[in-house]
Amino acid sequence: MNLPGMGAATPSLLGYGCMRFPLRPDGTVDEAQAARLIHRAVQGGVNYFDTAWPYHGGEGEPVLGRILSRYPRETYYLATKLPCWEISSREDAAERFARQLERLRTDYVDFYLLHSLSRNTWRRMKELGVVELLEEAQRRGRIRWFGFSFHDSFSAFEEILRARSWDLCQIQLNYMDTEHQAGLRGYALAEALGIPVVVMEPVKGGSLAQLPDDACAPLLRLDPEATPASWALRWAANLPHVQVVLSGMGSMEQLEDNLHTFQDFRPLDRREREAVTETAERLRRRLKNGCTGCGYCMPCPAGVDIPGSFQIWNGMSMYQNREITRRQWEGLDQEERPDLCHRCGQCERRCPQHLRIRAQLAQVTGDVARFLRGEPDGSEPI
Repeated sequence: MNLPGMGAATPSLLGYGCMRFPLRPDGTVDEAQAARLIHRAVQGGVNYFDTAWPYHGGEGEPVLGRILSRYPRETYYLATKLPCWEISSREDAAERFARQLERLRTDYVDFYLLHSLSRNTWRRMKELGVVELLEEAQRRGRIRWFGFSFHDSFSAFEEILRARSWDLCQIQLNYMDTEHQAGLRGYALAEALGIPVVVMEPVKGGSLAQLPDDACAPLLRLDPEATPASWALRWAANLPHVQVVLSGMGSMEQLEDNLHTFQDFRPLDRREREAVTETAERLRRRLKNGCTGCGYCMPCPAGVDIPGSFQIWNGMSMYQNREITRRQWEGLDQEERPDLCHRCGQCERRCPQHLRIRAQLAQVTGDVARFLRGEPDGSEPI
């Protein structure tokens, strides 16, 4: 990462995302296992550790602080984030930042990010004086580099990126989400403005770590031993202006595979880029419908989360990952389930894609239930 004052040592291309530490049966972080993972990561050359105030229900920062306190402070880069949605005043932000330093057992943070910025939270952070507060903390050496992580539209990203001279931006980017949120247009804009890019969700929350055989056939033909996750990570790291690729490594198996991928990192050649593109196309052909998540169909008079229901349905069909599908389905509020549709048709009159929303919502619950039982889902893409 080419930043003033960085010195000879730079952040590792593979960064450790600390929101998926191993858990005990009661849901708390298994700190001993997390420590073993971080120790192995350090041995393997990883020196960039990314956390945030809310990770693991607030446990993430204290756990990481205790583990990293075993290592000389100058040997690693620490990134954490301010939860903008919880901040109501400049004083609130100052108090939260001070508590984060205590939790992380450090006098300074290398990379401090405004967490999950949207257009609205960005404007509020400016109005409250939080940006000026953090700029002052940077001048005092409590923050070395100041940036933001992002989840909103490209237009919001452009507004934020051009608003000041940022030290870095963190965006969600993988070979399936090239037009989602900031996307490749956002990456190109950051490159043009000379703002370093950190990539999160390069494996799309695990969806690209296990793929249907027909979808990943182009990758298997080139390298039968390479894991789907390694291809996703290499695709993200292949972008020349990406400085760090974050991976939430919750097991030693994942960590070792990623360390192998980044050891003597090799960019994708032409044939490999083409194979990844073909894999993405094969996955998209498995879509159940063309819902873009635009939200024009909302609010639903019956309370159904229409885009959320279709996102689960499409993800199930594309990636065939039961664990992720089950987690998403159980996370959908009972009062927002697709089987509550009243079939009024209001959504279809508003849908820019002219989807047959009522008929398709009627399929979702049954298809997901069959898939989670290990049965064929019984339908074809529409």
